[in-house]
Amino acid sequence: MSAVADFGLHRDAFGRLVLTDGTGQAHVGVLPVRAFPIAAPDEGVSLVDADGHELAWVPRLDALDEPRRALLAEALQQREFMPCLLRVKAVSSFATPSTWEVDTDRGSTRFVLKGEEDIRRLGPGLLIVNDAHGVQYLIRDLQAMDRHSRKLLDRFL
Repeated sequence: MSAVADFGLHRDAFGRLVLTDGTGQAHVGVLPVRAFPIAAPDEGVSLVDADGHELAWVPRLDALDEPRRALLAEALQQREFMPCLLRVKAVSSFATPSTWEVDTDRGSTRFVLKGEEDIRRLGPGLLIVNDAHGVQYLIRDLQAMDRHSRKLLDRFL
């Protein structure tokens, strides 16, 4: 496993992330994995090979130089898709499955909630909503949402 300064990072001609370790060996197709994606997204990023073996550990993203930090941020963004749910506009039914119309930080969308168990509390005011297709929507602060959204969510919690 390499320390922060002991590896190089670039994309190959096919867009795959390539890590060059301290011995000069190139590892093609590495994936960045956050240790704490919600609680501490900029702390603890592991670079793993296709088999899941850790090749390098980055304690903090801001410890990297700008080119490597930018590559990792881009790769993480491509790998992780968790829109933040900002507002619940409408719910088709208070029985599940139900269709939800919501606003997210990535725009408006509709999704199907299969059951109440697909809304999980992760901490005070912190929730994850899983839709029928496996997309996860993050609610960072339930109390910061508008009254209408909170009222609709309360019917499912």
